[in-house]
Amino acid sequence: MPIVRRVSTLKYIFRGAGEMMTRAPVKVTLSEGPYHIAQFKDSAREFDLTKESELAELRKEIEIRMKNSVSRGNTVSNEVISMTVRGPGLPRMVLVDLPGIISIATQGMAPDTKECIRQMSTLYMSNPNAIILCIQDGSVDAERSNVTDLVSQIDQLGRRTILVLTKVDLAEKNMANSDRINKILSGSLFPMKALGYFAVVTGKGNQDDSIESIKEYEDKFFRNSKLFRESIGISSQLTTRNLSMAVADCFWKMVRETVEQQADSFKATRYNLETEWKNNFPRYLELDRDELFEKARGEILNEVVNLSLVSVKDWEDKLSTELWKGISHYIFENIYLPAGYSVNQTNSTASFNTMVDIKLKQWAEEQLPRKSINIGWSVLKNMFRTMFKENQKLKASDEILETLKMAVIDEALEKHAWEDKALEMLRMIQLNTLEDRCIKEKHHWDEAAQFLISSLEQNFKAAEESLREMVGPSNYEKWMYWQSSTSEQAKRYNIKYELENLLHSNPNHSNLLSKDEQITISNNLKQKNGTPCELDDIWQTWYLVYRRHYFKTALDNAQMIKKQFYHYQEANGLQSEYYEIEMFWRITHMIKQTANVLRQQITNREVKRLHREIKDVLDDYSQSHDMKCKLLTGRRVTLVEELNKVKQIQERLEDFIQALNKEK
Repeated sequence: MPIVRRVSTLKYIFRGAGEMMTRAPVKVTLSEGPYHIAQFKDSAREFDLTKESELAELRKEIEIRMKNSVSRGNTVSNEVISMTVRGPGLPRMVLVDLPGIISIATQGMAPDTKECIRQMSTLYMSNPNAIILCIQDGSVDAERSNVTDLVSQIDQLGRRTILVLTKVDLAEKNMANSDRINKILSGSLFPMKALGYFAVVTGKGNQDDSIESIKEYEDKFFRNSKLFRESIGISSQLTTRNLSMAVADCFWKMVRETVEQQADSFKATRYNLETEWKNNFPRYLELDRDELFEKARGEILNEVVNLSLVSVKDWEDKLSTELWKGISHYIFENIYLPAGYSVNQTNSTASFNTMVDIKLKQWAEEQLPRKSINIGWSVLKNMFRTMFKENQKLKASDEILETLKMAVIDEALEKHAWEDKALEMLRMIQLNTLEDRCIKEKHHWDEAAQFLISSLEQNFKAAEESLREMVGPSNYEKWMYWQSSTSEQAKRYNIKYELENLLHSNPNHSNLLSKDEQITISNNLKQKNGTPCELDDIWQTWYLVYRRHYFKTALDNAQMIKKQFYHYQEANGLQSEYYEIEMFWRITHMIKQTANVLRQQITNREVKRLHREIKDVLDDYSQSHDMKCKLLTGRRVTLVEELNKVKQIQERLEDFIQALNKEK
């Protein structure tokens, strides 16, 4: 312990009074700093080494920690007491003081103390980066040494061992032989090799002596010593000052060799990684996650800008198509069919217009604006996704960025919400448009008539297909395609036959079956098939039969009046037979106006807001390393990161080697 104290030029290490001092490893990390301070690793307190009172507290704390580290029944402990010491001129070094090697466990020691100390010393000395200070008491016979054999076994070539001969002042008092001292300092007495051999004086035996007084005593001793005065050429091997310089030289030599080895190792690793990159990714730049992210950021923001290049016609055509898809079911099921059925029930076309007016206004006030905005947002979202995917294919985009791009786009689209103030404005436009039933231009008439016809054709085909599934294949299909019907389909087919006869006899029949009609059909089926028919089956079949019949009749009527615009114009729209075209004119006009409003909202407001939201998502992702690791994956990414890390370490090692060479 005094050697550590002297080498580190500190006086915080306590000295014992004839008993074992070190009972646990004491690890002291030295570094340069503006003030002389010491601090335990697990404590925030700093001890001022220039004050005697704090030095005393530091010594006491070390003793307490050392005693507490030893469990009951043991003499030594493997628990490390870690400290950091900073001060002007202190070298960057780690010193570890260990319990001294003993030959026998004395009274009061645990029986296994000798073996525990030996195992502990072996563990620390086996570290290839450790410098071993082999302490030999100069006041006793060399043959009594317990440590040299252990050191010679671990460091056989002596490449990192320094032998220190202590208490040489006592050796002189004991009239030691100067030849033996010379043999020790020349390395010829002990069966071990070392980098250097030194003789030091570590004190006068008083534990309260200061570093300065010990240093003065040591210098005075070597100046006046008869024992060492007779030895020639060993002055550089005397005093703790020379020992400290030797330790420092050994330390930096080992550091230089280790750093050079590591630099060569990293150089080989870098070559291997660069070769892997050239063979596997020859057409790509070496971009790490951050650089790939910035590349993806620019490409994503450019895609948003591309939305402004979509033509007005493309926007409005897409919006009109999606609007009709979104509202067509409601128009037919909740407005057109109920109004049309009411005409057959009341034999008055006025009921059609009345019901249409009421239902359209109610729908436009309550549901249509919100539904339209949702459709507009869906069109914007789908348009953006479609353009993005198409552009990625055309530009042969980097596949490694696809996951990141889609994640950013998905999150931004998920967060985006249409401006609420657009809702009320759209409601007023739709209400005003739906109130105008007058068709003034022929192309408007033709457009509405064609829209009515195509819509009726679609619904007629859908009703016919549903009915076919219910009643099974026709007789022609059975003969030509070897198809057959189930018993349920056969029953439905017979019901359909009776219902079609009923409609044939009364084409203007309402959508409702009277009680008498139901009984008549049930009796007819019973007479033909011998089994009664449930009324629910009749109603279910009637729903599809009448629906198909109504669409077919309406389609024939629309085909007939589609060329009667001038007749309609001469009558000033008073003829009742044109009510269906007028309704679909109102619908088509409303769809056009809505598409125009939505298109302006998208191009003037929503695209810009979407651009800001994507930038916000990108900013959030740029601050999250975990998100980048999750979305940018693959060997190409990890290889660049490994390569950059190796390059950085190699460059720092080379800079360090240059600094060491300059200092040398």
